[in-house]
Amino acid sequence: MSYILPYLGMTVAFFIIDMLWLGLIAKPIYQKYLGYLLADQVQWGPAIVFYLLFILGIFIFAVLPSAEQNSWRMAVILGGLFGFFCYATYDLTNWATIRDWPWQIVFIDMAWGMVLSSIVSVGGFFIAQKTV
Repeated sequence: MSYILPYLGMTVAFFIIDMLWLGLIAKPIYQKYLGYLLADQVQWGPAIVFYLLFILGIFIFAVLPSAEQNSWRMAVILGGLFGFFCYATYDLTNWATIRDWPWQIVFIDMAWGMVLSSIVSVGGFFIAQKTV
């Protein structure tokens, strides 16, 4: 039960930060490079499933081990690595299998996955310190 609060906090933080990224900051970049592939409307069902699973992965593979070691620095590193590897899997697979997948997006996404996951991991770590 004590894991619910860190997970919920991470979910809210992840969603807000990623929506700012996707909706404001990176929107012109994605339009430029992927506009021909983008749907007119987001399919929220699969998007929500992704968010919930991805954040659970951050919690299991970054926050819990970091909380065990009482190290926010470990949360930064493990969270960043988790985000990097997950986003790399998605983007490198797309680059390898989708015609004209822009290489620029590969590196932008991998960096974003690393930064976002690090931030959310640290937030989850500090919430866990108070609740778990």
